[in-house]
Amino acid sequence: MSEEPVASLYDRTLGRIGRAFRDVADQARVAFSGTLRPDLPEEDAERLARRIDLCLNGAGGEASARVRAADVGRIYLSLSPSGRHRFLSLLTQRHGIARTRLGLAIAAWDQAADDAAFERAETAMRAALVAPRVTLLTHFNSLPEGVKFLVDMRADLLRLTRSDPALAGLAEELRVLLAGWFDIGFLDLSRITWNSPAVLLEKLMDYEAVHEIRSWTDLKNRLDSDRRCFAFFHPRMPDEPLIFVEVALVDGMAGSVQRLLDEGEPPADPRQADSAIFYSISNCQKGLAGVSFGDLLIKRVVDVLTRDFPDLKIFATLSPIPGFRAWLDERLAAADASLLSPAEAQVLAALAGGEEVAAATGAARPAGIVALERLLARSDWPQDAAVCAALEAPLMRLCARYLALETGPNGVRDRVANFHLSNGARIERINWLGDTSPRGMAQSAGLMVNYRYKLGEIEANHESYKTHGIVTLQTSVKRLLKG
Repeated sequence: MSEEPVASLYDRTLGRIGRAFRDVADQARVAFSGTLRPDLPEEDAERLARRIDLCLNGAGGEASARVRAADVGRIYLSLSPSGRHRFLSLLTQRHGIARTRLGLAIAAWDQAADDAAFERAETAMRAALVAPRVTLLTHFNSLPEGVKFLVDMRADLLRLTRSDPALAGLAEELRVLLAGWFDIGFLDLSRITWNSPAVLLEKLMDYEAVHEIRSWTDLKNRLDSDRRCFAFFHPRMPDEPLIFVEVALVDGMAGSVQRLLDEGEPPADPRQADSAIFYSISNCQKGLAGVSFGDLLIKRVVDVLTRDFPDLKIFATLSPIPGFRAWLDERLAAADASLLSPAEAQVLAALAGGEEVAAATGAARPAGIVALERLLARSDWPQDAAVCAALEAPLMRLCARYLALETGPNGVRDRVANFHLSNGARIERINWLGDTSPRGMAQSAGLMVNYRYKLGEIEANHESYKTHGIVTLQTSVKRLLKG
C-alpha cells in the first residue's frame, strides 16, 4: 500500500485533469499555441478573453469547440491562485448575460400583441438569460475529467466569493448545472472495504471530516467485519467519492465514539447486532456544497442493511454537536441568568474556587456564570469526578435546549441536527462525555447525540419539522428540557 502523503492527492488529481485536457488539445491543430503567465496580468487576460470568445463563437463545430475548451481548461489549471481569481472575474465581467440583448427581449415581450408574439418574446428572454459562459462550462463537462474539473472550479469560486461577491452569480450558475448532472438517478452506491483500491482508501482518510482517521490501523478497524462504509459515486468520477457514511453494527444504542472506534475491541458478529449506528457522514467534494444527497445516502444504506441483516431493529446516528459550545459561550458572555439554577450556581462556584469567583463577580457577572466559564476552560475537567458530577445536569439540560429550541433561519440552529430532523429522524438521546477528543471537547463539551430513524415514523417526523417546525423528541430528552 502506498506510503505517499495524503496531502499529495490534490496535486495528483490536478495533474491527471491537466494531462487529460492537454491530450485533447494536442489532438487537433485548432488548439491554442503559446502560454500565459501564472498570475494572468492584464495583457494575458486580454489574450485569454479572445481565446474564450473563439471557443464560444462556434467556429469549426462541436469538435473544435471541445478542443478549444480543453485548452482553456488547461490554462486555468496552470494559473496561480491570483491568476485563477482573474480568470473567474474575466468570465463574470466579459462573458455574463448581455444586458442589452435581455433589455430588447423584455421590451419585445412588453409590446407583444398576440400569443404568438408572447411566445417568441419569452423564448428570446429565456435565451438572453443564459450567460455565454454557461456554454463554456458545458463544453468542459464533455471532456475527460471535465466533471471533476468543474467541481473543483466551483470549490475555488465558493472560497473566492467570501471576499469577492461579484463571483456569486457564476458560482450559482455552476451549482445549477452540477445539480442536474449529479441527480440521484446518476449516482452509484458502493461499499468501500479494506480490499478497495489503495488510492480510494487514501481518499477516505483525506476526506473524513467528523472523526479523524489517525492511521492505517484505524482505517482497517473502521472497515472490519462489524463495520460498513458506503459512498456515492458519479460515473464520470469513478475514483472520487462524493459523500460517504461509516456504520457500526452493534448491540444497543452507542453513546461513546471513543469506545466505538477503540482499535483494541475485537470485532463482533454483525449477524448478532440489533443496531446500525451511523457515526460519520462526510461530504468529499467542496464544489458540490448546496447539491444535497446525504439524506438519500442514509435511506439507500438503510435499505441495503435491512436486506443484509434483517434482525436490525435500530437505525440511529452517533452525532457531534458542532455548535453547542459556541452557543453556550455566547450565552455566558451575555451572562444569561437562565443557564443555571441557584443550587447549580452555588455548587459550581465552590468548585471553581469560591473566593476567586466571588472577587470576579458583580451585578453583571453572577458567580455561577463566572464559575461555569472557569470550569469549562480547564482542559482536565473530564478527569475530575466532582466537577463532572456538578456539570452533568446543567450541560445536559442546556444541550437539549440548544438542540430542540434554539432556531436559525432554516430550522434549528445546529446544522447537524437540522440535517437529521429534516430527513425525518428524532432526537433520541444526549450522551454525556460521548466524545472526549480535543475536538469533541472544544465543539460540544464532550457531548454527543443519537438521532434515530424509526422507519415507520420518518415521513411524519419530516412533515412535522419542515411544515410546522416541530422537533420530535424521545422522552429522555423531553425530561432534560423540563430539568
